[in-house]
Amino acid sequence: MSQESTTPDLVELMGRAFEAANRRDLDAVASSFDEDATFDGRGLGDRFEGRAAIRSFLEIWFGTYEELEFGLEEVRDLGNGVVFTVVVQNGRPAGSAAADAAQGAIR
Repeated sequence: MSQESTTPDLVELMGRAFEAANRRDLDAVASSFDEDATFDGRGLGDRFEGRAAIRSFLEIWFGTYEELEFGLEEVRDLGNGVVFTVVVQNGRPAGSAAADAAQGAIR
């Protein structure tokens, strides 16, 4: 009998989450977080505790953009359920003709 891990591959999970983000599927993005996860969006606001709070934050964040796309530059599993990502965000803010680009780390 094989013993397969029930722990998800966090690097793969992050890839799927950002694919969902690029589709603006916020339910799929939020479901990539545990119920008791913490989203530390330094530079984006406070820490968000729990899947529901993270989902609410994402809805507000995505709502400020007419167009929004993410590119993963780096994803690392740091162990103990912690993932470090470097993400490039390109988007066009709502009501604007100009696009903006931001690069940052999300832990």
